[in-house]
Amino acid sequence: MDNSLKPYSSGSELKLSKKLYNKPAYLNVIDTQFTELVPPTPPVEEPVSVDEFFVLYNDLFYEIPKEGDINSHEFLIKQSTEYVGAQGISDEIQALFDEITVLREENLELQQNIIDLTTDDNTNSTS
Repeated sequence: MDNSLKPYSSGSELKLSKKLYNKPAYLNVIDTQFTELVPPTPPVEEPVSVDEFFVLYNDLFYEIPKEGDINSHEFLIKQSTEYVGAQGISDEIQALFDEITVLREENLELQQNIIDLTTDDNTNSTS
């Protein structure tokens, strides 16, 4: 006879019981949601105020690259110029160009006066 087919007996009796629920009671008693598998919601970050932004900007000023398409001083300048407009800068530059033109004209007049005076002196001294 095969000993592997004999039931195991430890000498003590084990009683099993199960509780049955009807469907409405089951849904009320047993949690059927998979809450453990859902990733946690990320914490809500408060937006940075303008004052906080400038404090951070000053703290990070030398760590920000000078040039670059994004996250650089050059990027900030381009973006701010587009927002504010470059008209104020152009007016200043135009005023400087106008002043340079006036000074060049005055310089040419003075040089012509020097030439005229030296030519008059040379003509007077040779006569």
